[in-house]
Amino acid sequence: MAKDAKLQTFTWKGKDKSGNASKGKIDASNLAMAKAQLRKQGILPSKITKERTSGLFSSKNKPVKPVDIAFFTRQMATMMKSGVPLLQGLEITAGGVDKQKLKDIIYDIKNDVNSGTDLSIALAKHPEHFDDLYCNLVNAGEQSGALETMLDRIATYKEKLETLKAKIKKALTYPTAVIIVGIVVSAILLVKVVPQFQDVFKSFGADLPAFTLFVIGLSEIAQEWWFIFLIAVVIIGYLFQKALVKSPDFRDSVDKAMLKIPVIGQILHNASIARFARTLSTTFAAGVPLVNALESAAGASGNALYRDAILQVKNGVSTGQSLQSAVTMTGIFPNMAVQMIAIGEEAGSLEMMLSKVADFYEELVDNAVDNLSSLLEPLIMVVLGVLVGGLVIAMYLPIFQLGNVV
Repeated sequence: MAKDAKLQTFTWKGKDKSGNASKGKIDASNLAMAKAQLRKQGILPSKITKERTSGLFSSKNKPVKPVDIAFFTRQMATMMKSGVPLLQGLEITAGGVDKQKLKDIIYDIKNDVNSGTDLSIALAKHPEHFDDLYCNLVNAGEQSGALETMLDRIATYKEKLETLKAKIKKALTYPTAVIIVGIVVSAILLVKVVPQFQDVFKSFGADLPAFTLFVIGLSEIAQEWWFIFLIAVVIIGYLFQKALVKSPDFRDSVDKAMLKIPVIGQILHNASIARFARTLSTTFAAGVPLVNALESAAGASGNALYRDAILQVKNGVSTGQSLQSAVTMTGIFPNMAVQMIAIGEEAGSLEMMLSKVADFYEELVDNAVDNLSSLLEPLIMVVLGVLVGGLVIAMYLPIFQLGNVV
């Protein structure tokens, strides 16, 4: 069966069955189809216009984010558990999506499924949004005849993963933003404010304090070279971003360095352990062999150090080691996690114990992020005090000594 044409959104005005004025939106492949659908609903349209989607901030231009995929999965799981057929569930979900790109993806999936393709294969045609782990879990659900249960597990997994990512982003954003603001304020003071004080100091007729002379020297450098500094920062930022994308070795080095940052590093450690445990629990519970589940967990760990360690665990399990023994050999997993894994293996409830490990470390991340402001407040105050307060003191030192000059 040929694929349906891509749907477009039309805005309409008209009268309903009772003759009352009405308006709304409808998705159709073209204007004629939109009119036909409205007539079927008993609506007499007086005006139909295609909704514009070419603007910079239109829904068509908005990228599809992982949180959108998590929401899509949750909707599908809820509808299928309620007895809604797969095709109808895809149609309903697509109709309720605001982002045009996601809407198009869902309709593509629906058309493939309607033509007889398995859902997992239809999803695999969009690898930038549905990775191998996602597709393999859906395939396991299809093979076992429990697709709605598997979608529910995937939705829970994606939701928890996105929540964890948001917490890590929050942990990194707050101190970074404060330091950047401090640097920007200091730069403005050096370029705009210090020169005004410098003109006043020339009339004093006395030697200025060494600290003030140092700040004036910085100001003169900043005034002359600020544009070069700005270009250098932009270029360094661009090259850093490119290196992260192009060089796996550089990206791995940055990952390992991030783990050594005070406070932030411990949050990243706990987040990687939580991701490992959550992914392994979800895949193992879905019937995926442990070796394959470990490979998926390595890719989802979010840090190069833990990725390499989990791949080492995978190699150990492949040669006949127990999971607990292989995890212990890496030397980076905490004793609590290792003992919980050992208990799970002995009791035959590994997926449940891994889920508890994930819950525990996710809670640690949550608490650490909530307390981050108070933990970093002294450090941030010192940074701002040195950057901004130091400049202010340097400018007022000669004024405090004005009595000696007189």
